[in-house]
Amino acid sequence: MPSGPLPGPGTAGTSAAPPGGGALARRLGTGDAVVIGLGSMIGAGVFAAFGPAARAAGTGLLIGLVIAAVIAYCNAVASAQLAAAYPTSGGTYVYGRERLGDWWGFTAGWGFVVGKTASCAAMALTFASYAVPGPWWTQRAVAVAAVLGLAALNYHGVTKTVLLTRVLVATSLIALAVVVAGIAVGGHAGTARLGGWSSLGSGGAYGVLQAAGLLFFAFAGYARIATLGEEVRDPRRTIPRAIPIALFITVAVYLAVGTAALLAAGPHRLASATAPLATAIDTAGAGGLAPVVRVGGALAALGALLALIAGIGRTVLAMARHRDLPGRLAAVHPRHRVPHRAEVAVAAVVGVLVATADLRGVIGFSSFGVLVYYAIANASAFTQPASDRRWPRPLNLLGAGGCLVLVATLPWPSVVAGVGMFAIGLAGRWVILRRRTSAQPPPG
Repeated sequence: MPSGPLPGPGTAGTSAAPPGGGALARRLGTGDAVVIGLGSMIGAGVFAAFGPAARAAGTGLLIGLVIAAVIAYCNAVASAQLAAAYPTSGGTYVYGRERLGDWWGFTAGWGFVVGKTASCAAMALTFASYAVPGPWWTQRAVAVAAVLGLAALNYHGVTKTVLLTRVLVATSLIALAVVVAGIAVGGHAGTARLGGWSSLGSGGAYGVLQAAGLLFFAFAGYARIATLGEEVRDPRRTIPRAIPIALFITVAVYLAVGTAALLAAGPHRLASATAPLATAIDTAGAGGLAPVVRVGGALAALGALLALIAGIGRTVLAMARHRDLPGRLAAVHPRHRVPHRAEVAVAAVVGVLVATADLRGVIGFSSFGVLVYYAIANASAFTQPASDRRWPRPLNLLGAGGCLVLVATLPWPSVVAGVGMFAIGLAGRWVILRRRTSAQPPPG
């Protein structure tokens, strides 16, 4: 049940001041929102997730990519529908609280913050692996520097974030187009490397679903549009348009790049590659384009990292406003109108993860947290009244069920780590609530 009275259509989060802090400024249009979504998605999968997915399913990763895209579409329309009704910072943390209750909202928000913090570490490490071919300690230092630099940029305002994201997205798309064209004309790519139709099922149904769960990591960037709902102009119109546009563009790019990489290198080489696209270029006989791959990978990872830090900061802001995280994190900078304390805290945690985490390990962990987040988003959208609905309810059922299936088929270390982190978060909230209750004076 909802935790309080539900606002009517178009009223939530638009007139009343948010609890615990100042309001953010509405400066973003549809094009800006699409760019932020693309900046969050383009790069995460193309440059980081194809290797683990090929290891799980071989050529069947293409089937996994389609499955991930379908589930991502269900999640996208659920997020768009909810964001139009509740255009405030926090995404499914807010939607879960309003539609299902406080505990569901906290679970979603915790999953987003934990999962996307891991995504930030993955993107920082991806950037360093493409930008700096030196020893591991040099890569770690460069990755930490990237996190701190982009956090400083976010600190100075969301419009600066959008401006740099436009540049990074455009450069990344150009680089990926060059890569696909290079593989096509290299002369060594061909269907023989795919291993025939039988190789599509070489990983079995479980392997294909695991690949879908890992590749889902690449599609989750559209959530950044919803978490920026308090900074978007005309959110009831802008957000439902921007989320599907960003997702469809990303799906088309991923299918083109994934197919080209498989035709060039085959699933076995991709599975063992630390930089799958660079391996595909070399195998296709277009090694001269390797610098393009490295530049494209570095810039795409930077674009994703930039938008991720902004999105996590907004969810932390929303959770702090409701005292599910320390209230000091709810502050909004009086000049730049950004949640500056939340973003500084996120940057600090990500910096620690970058210095200690493994790239391949954090992808599965990130997918676990984000899939739980979207399962709750679909459940929340399912409860919306007809006046707020834009898409049919069966899409919400398909999205929620698909998220839970993909969670169950992730690599077992990711599942164990994810369950442990959710247990810590939920237990911590229970203890804090008990202490608050016991500290209150008795009535009368």
